[in-house]
Amino acid sequence: MRFYLKKMFICGVFVFSIMPLQASVATEPQLASSDSDKNSDKKSLQQRAMNQKLSFEQRIVAIKQLYPEQWGDSTQVKRRICIWDIAGRSGPIFSLAQDQKAELSQMGVQVEMEAYTSESILTEDLKAGRCDAALMTGLKARTFNKFSGTIDSVGALPSTKHFKVLLKALMDSRLAPKFENDHYIVLGVASAGAAYIFVNDRKINSLTKAAGKRIAVLDYDQTQAKMVLKLGATPIPSSLVGAPNKFNNGAVDVLPAPLVAYGFMELYRGMEPDGGIIDYPFSQASMQMIGLKDKFPREVAQIIRESFFKGFDHVIKQLKVQTGDIPSRWWIPIPDQEKQDYEVLMQQARIELREADYYDGVMLRIQRKVRCKLDATRFECPNPVE
Repeated sequence: MRFYLKKMFICGVFVFSIMPLQASVATEPQLASSDSDKNSDKKSLQQRAMNQKLSFEQRIVAIKQLYPEQWGDSTQVKRRICIWDIAGRSGPIFSLAQDQKAELSQMGVQVEMEAYTSESILTEDLKAGRCDAALMTGLKARTFNKFSGTIDSVGALPSTKHFKVLLKALMDSRLAPKFENDHYIVLGVASAGAAYIFVNDRKINSLTKAAGKRIAVLDYDQTQAKMVLKLGATPIPSSLVGAPNKFNNGAVDVLPAPLVAYGFMELYRGMEPDGGIIDYPFSQASMQMIGLKDKFPREVAQIIRESFFKGFDHVIKQLKVQTGDIPSRWWIPIPDQEKQDYEVLMQQARIELREADYYDGVMLRIQRKVRCKLDATRFECPNPVE
């Protein structure tokens, strides 16, 4: 009997000792299954949020379920967006930005918009977290995202039509990772109009004739200065606002600028009496909104970029109104053969800047495909090098 009790005691101890282990083994598959279900649900919500075939409302519901603490119904989402506009709150850029404010409001975001007349201060405030997002020129945006910053590359987009086709291609959600890095995410790209070369002497009607002349370059971009030196010209570092003033005051002979600056910055003053505008756009200028990645998840950024694209035609119409009619006497015609020479030179410049890690190779390739899609007879299409 004593032996039997002892045996029962030992067996009991053994059974109770392995029960936690058995329970653990039994529950592990359940936990794994639960984690798997959660991951599956998350992936499904991410796909719904990025699915452009679904309605805006359906995608927003998915985003709220994905990020309940940040974007849920019970959360008051507030974002401070900083806008660069030379004229401040009364300027055209700040005015157009109100459309995005309305779009964000539909997403349940309470937006505070602040106007900046200094682009340098604006970008520093974005870096310091005093802005949750900032609207700036594409040239400045390149310092935050090389992919989107390459949109403004020289000669890459010959016309507004090319720009629109490019932006439509960039709405593909598979490209979303290219619009972000560790700290920043691109929230939208808008046109700032075609950029041209303004000169104070009509004899400067080609790149070769720019040798010995003073050309305005952005003071924060050393690469521009290097390209100007290769032309045999003298780079004059300037701020975005200061460059037009230097042109009007005769401190520089050549000014690259968006066409809309003609009236807004009174560039006709710098062209008097014998200057003009070379009738060949060297790039399509852009405005880009850069956000803090921890404030704007990928799925939210995708929807905002799509919203920017939907407003493309409206922005182009506004740019035409703001540019007005430019007297024909200012235009300096370029022979067709010289235009092709320009294209070859600009292609060489893009390749050189790609190799220098200034331009993004993927963006250059997409832009080349856009050019060849719209004109398959271009010299670059049979044997592409971009």
